[in-house]
Amino acid sequence: MFTNEHDFDASVITLIDEGKAPLREDVVVTLFDDQVTIMQVDDDTEEERVITLSLSQFNDLRTALNLPEGTYRRDGSAVD
Repeated sequence: MFTNEHDFDASVITLIDEGKAPLREDVVVTLFDDQVTIMQVDDDTEEERVITLSLSQFNDLRTALNLPEGTYRRDGSAVD
């Protein structure tokens, strides 16, 4: 399950783990004009862990999810 929220300066997607235990903590993806942050609370330490991606890195991630195993350039072409 997930939620979408649109704030003044960002869009926020929250991914909620469902199903059989063990379940993971929610993942919060925040999309700003110049970066994307991914946040999740660590189960062991209960501290927030944050990863910040450039928009270019985020677009590469979105593209990678739809491609088979391999090495690719930003334009989606395979590297020999």
